[in-house]
Amino acid sequence: MQPWFADAKLGIFVHWGIYAVNGIPESWSFYNGEISYENYMKQLDGFTASAYDPAEWARLFKAAGARYAVLTSKHHDGVALWETAENDLNVVKRTPAGRDLMAPYAQAMRDAGLKVGVYFSHLDWSHPDYPFHSREEYEGGQIAEDPQAWSRFLKFHRAQLKEVVEAYAPDLLWFDGDWERPEEQWRMSELREQLTAMKADMVFNSRLLGHGDYATPEQGAPITPPDGPWELCYTINNSWGFQRNDQDHKPLSLLVRTFVETIAGGGNLLLDVGPRPDGSIPAEQTSRLEALGRWIKRNEPAVFDTTRGIPAGHVYAPTTVATDQRTLYVFCYDPPRDPVTIKGLTSRVKRVTALATGEELTHRRYGGFAEIPGVLAIDVPSVADPVVTVLAVELDGEIELYRGEGRS
Repeated sequence: MQPWFADAKLGIFVHWGIYAVNGIPESWSFYNGEISYENYMKQLDGFTASAYDPAEWARLFKAAGARYAVLTSKHHDGVALWETAENDLNVVKRTPAGRDLMAPYAQAMRDAGLKVGVYFSHLDWSHPDYPFHSREEYEGGQIAEDPQAWSRFLKFHRAQLKEVVEAYAPDLLWFDGDWERPEEQWRMSELREQLTAMKADMVFNSRLLGHGDYATPEQGAPITPPDGPWELCYTINNSWGFQRNDQDHKPLSLLVRTFVETIAGGGNLLLDVGPRPDGSIPAEQTSRLEALGRWIKRNEPAVFDTTRGIPAGHVYAPTTVATDQRTLYVFCYDPPRDPVTIKGLTSRVKRVTALATGEELTHRRYGGFAEIPGVLAIDVPSVADPVVTVLAVELDGEIELYRGEGRS
């Protein structure tokens, strides 16, 4: 695992493809029989990318506080955003966009100092040698195995990935679509070796069937976060790609709290946007990214250069800890009205501040006996953050916690 990933904290997921033309679910709409495959592919004619400005994307993502982005180079429908030499199902040859959309994305992200992530679906529901093209086929169990066809598909699969790695040199490959075939048929161990031979410093998500670097839960932070590195994939409304009828955008408070809970559990948040077919990002999503960025900027020390927080029960709020282990950050969801209490903090406290304003807060300890430290009570700040208030508890030395059962 590359060290940059652990401290990235926020990435932006971009689901962009021909599915934005009708505003329907990406790939799944024809796979599930909601629309015919032929009508789905008619969207190729309306995919213009006429307002595509990757430099503006990069500006927005950086303003949001993100350290990396991930763009869908090819979803399950098989439509590539670059001119693949393996077939003509790509936006260069088959859409009014008429150009490679991946290269300017990669360049713009790098120019802005962001790591370049590329989403790639293993499966391809358009390829003639892929065994399944609909849910009915997959669940019906009527497809006979064809080893020669599968061998041809793997050759195609590897060739497209080689194009992506050699052309765009991604820092992260975000795989999807691994579930319809077992690991031994995908030959994922071999694939990882092939990819790292091309570029040794890439990060891979978990969808390599046991050969990835980090876990990728979707749409809900795990109650018990994974022990290792992980990333929560999360939409701003209820859709991955652009769907004009989906106006159920999450409020800023929910997005910030989800971000806080994710980093407190040691993960990154991969927050998704769905551009229109012309490449513009809806204002409702843009405004939320910019507002999230303003909150992060106010509270940056509690976000970056931190590790997962202290165990639940010490304080009834998410926390992070500075990488030097000498500052504890406490995230208060509601404006504090009563003292914020922390149990079992053995370390001596040097100072407590409201992070966004710098206001120093009085604090005292109640109780305690022998090695049992009692309760630290922190008085409320005079001004609360409008979204989530962060308290910085500076310690005299590295953080130490009492985890015993007390004396009986």
